Amino acid sequence: MKDPYAVLGVPKTASVDEVKKAYRDLARKYHPDNYVNNPLADLAEEKMKEINEAYDAIIKSRASSSGYTGSSNRAYSGSGKDCYAEIRRAISANDIAYAEELLSQISIRDAEWNFLMGSVMLRKGWYDSARSYFQRAYSMDPTNPEYAEALNRMSTPGGGGFSGGMITPCDCCAGLMCADCLCDCC
Repeated sequence: MKDPYAVLGVPKTASVDEVKKAYRDLARKYHPDNYVNNPLADLAEEKMKEINEAYDAIIKSRASSSGYTGSSNRAYSGSGKDCYAEIRRAISANDIAYAEELLSQISIRDAEWNFLMGSVMLRKGWYDSARSYFQRAYSMDPTNPEYAEALNRMSTPGGGGFSGGMITPCDCCAGLMCADCLCDCC
């Protein structure tokens, strides 16, 4: 593997926040969801894998040398359902990096894991990935109303942001742009 710091474009002296920022910026640029039906999709997927590996390597190396284990310098030693409760708390607090880190440490990918990973992807704005995880959670446990609701909202036009039927600023701007175009035509 290449030097993980070079992959993320940060110096070895970069702070954890600088590493996270570089990771997020690169992830936004190269995430495969941005390259659907694009001839560069394979390259973007490969680059994203390299970025993820570099980020994981840096975080793990810092964890072993400094005791760092969470995005908020917190160590979590719980297991099972306690871990899922901690992940839910992190998602609710918008500590997405910590939630994702905890999820990555769980080897059993059950319905709850898929639902929580879908929630993390949704918070990141990666709607296709979120929908995929919600679909998997629902397929594994179709009796869970929370999973069904999440999948239903992702399948409803305009439901990806979970706006609950409310008009978002994007809807407002789009409406104004359409109105302006119509006014120019008349």
